[in-house]
Amino acid sequence: MSKIGRKPISCGDVQVQVQSNTVTYKGKKASGTYELPDFVKANVEDKSLILDVPEKLRDRDTNRFWGLHRALLANAIHGADVGFTKQLQINGLGFKAAVAGNKVVFTIGYTHKIDLVLPKDVTLEVDKTGQLLTFRSPDRRMLGEICDKVRSFRPPEPYKGTGIKYTTEVIVRKAGKTKAT
Repeated sequence: MSKIGRKPISCGDVQVQVQSNTVTYKGKKASGTYELPDFVKANVEDKSLILDVPEKLRDRDTNRFWGLHRALLANAIHGADVGFTKQLQINGLGFKAAVAGNKVVFTIGYTHKIDLVLPKDVTLEVDKTGQLLTFRSPDRRMLGEICDKVRSFRPPEPYKGTGIKYTTEVIVRKAGKTKAT
């Protein structure tokens, strides 16, 4: 039996409707539909969504898909209710970001500035120093992709610690060269 798949999904303030293998959800941040495989059945009970697989179909592979679809559906419902947040920090002298509409302009030590157009569902807040970026989105996958793309512009380097990193990330610093005596 799947340990993840059998956990109920808390719906919070999201309206959830189940029709055969289609789960429709609508919250204050987003709405959408999610298609479940044929062997997974969904039921709504007391503000929670329960996914179940018949006993005769349970084996190693169906347990994996059961847990996977439960996690993906839980992320979609959580995003529709509350949303997701990630923070990036820019370290370096003169390194900063500026927002203009749905476009972000990065000045991070290259000879040119880097422009990035944000996807429709992603919002960005930059503090007044231009070095703390807060991304918000109801779609967890899209949020992770855009944050990874921004981080790839200037990954943190281990000697000086400059670059773009997640605020929760720890960069292991290396000692520089020492003078031979």
